Amino acid sequence: MGARRRAKQATASGADSPLSRRPAKRRTPRKAKAASAGLSAKETIGAEAQAQVASLVETIEAEGGAAVGAFRDPLGGHGLAFAVLPIDRVEPTPFQRDLSETHHKRLAEVLSKTGTFLDPIIAVTAPGGGFWTPNGRHRLEAMRRLGAKAITALVAPDRAIAWQILALNTEKAHNLKERSLEVIRIVRGLLDEDDSRPESSFAYYLEDASLVTLGVCYERAPRFAGGAYSPVLRRTEHFTDEPLADAIVRHEELASAVLDLEKHVSIAVDRLKERGLTSPYLRSFVVARINPLRWIKGEPPSAEKVISQMRERAAKFNAERVRQEDLARMAGPPDETS
Repeated sequence: MGARRRAKQATASGADSPLSRRPAKRRTPRKAKAASAGLSAKETIGAEAQAQVASLVETIEAEGGAAVGAFRDPLGGHGLAFAVLPIDRVEPTPFQRDLSETHHKRLAEVLSKTGTFLDPIIAVTAPGGGFWTPNGRHRLEAMRRLGAKAITALVAPDRAIAWQILALNTEKAHNLKERSLEVIRIVRGLLDEDDSRPESSFAYYLEDASLVTLGVCYERAPRFAGGAYSPVLRRTEHFTDEPLADAIVRHEELASAVLDLEKHVSIAVDRLKERGLTSPYLRSFVVARINPLRWIKGEPPSAEKVISQMRERAAKFNAERVRQEDLARMAGPPDETS
């Protein structure tokens, strides 16, 4: 009887919505026994490595590049080519984070002083010819700034590695806006290739379903304060088994609702400021006050329902009932610029 009641409650709360399906938890691999995995140094080279990248080497040479060597990566045994590519045949993937002028100019200055390029970019073949680099945009632009003719690269035969770079980029601390824009750009690229594949099959590449919706928000409003809404979306949005073409429609509709909510939250924030209340957490305070998830235990309602409820509460927000000491109890990072 208890299980039947829980099932009814889940249906009533919208927990069976495609965007509110809870994903399986990721498990961190256990520490393996030393020297128990992958290939030995000698096993990474030889005829098998040459065979795995033979077609890729032909492409590299046809594009005017020089294939320096072939090897299998020591973990998975996948074939890779080490090559020097004409710099004018390499472009960044269209879904990377935006170029930092400061970073690539500083890198160019260092390279100019050392006179040596020691950090190869990652490259894959591009759909229309030439190469994409999913990891190396700033190095590529720094070399271009110095007028370099060519650039060294690790070239992978499988273009899917381009979609995996976000998952592999765990060492670099992208902020929320950068991660969200990178994710939505990956999704746009996947839609162009084949929009019939299920969204859930790309969960590892895309990290979190909420980043897709936030990415759409940042596309439409670059100064959007996504940090205030990320906790709500992370709890209520999950990848679905729907085709990408259908899933992106849901994310775009939800993004529209979030941006509409933000307009009402901004009005509430302005009212607090008009009363002379000051805090670096004003937006986060308002969002926390109107967030119904504070009182919901267990499976939350769908993202659409939660955002709709928050919009209604934001429209009725009473700034007169807020005191300065209420704001003083807020903690965490300050609001982003909106």
